Amino acid sequence: MSRLADFQRPDPVTIVVDDREVAAHPGETLAAVLLASGLLRFRDDRGGQGRGPFCNMGTCSECMVWLDGERGFDRRRACLVPVVAGLRVVTREPDAADD
Repeated sequence: MSRLADFQRPDPVTIVVDDREVAAHPGETLAAVLLASGLLRFRDDRGGQGRGPFCNMGTCSECMVWLDGERGFDRRRACLVPVVAGLRVVTREPDAADD
């Protein structure tokens, strides 16, 4: 018997990534959802090169994204953020995104 055969995912929810709706399951990490949706570039480094998850356990900080919250944007590691309905994410620094 496979352990995954008995696994039931919660109903999917919608999050918004760079103004695009993305389906996700509550509890998945944001990094897993972004990768599954085909997004490999989570942010740009200072030289303008694309960066994405490297360690996927919160150590390297390569998967930084910005979450839109009540007090503005909060920079977080996508591999440590559990998905919840209505989550809004941007992959470019908010000040740079307005250019």
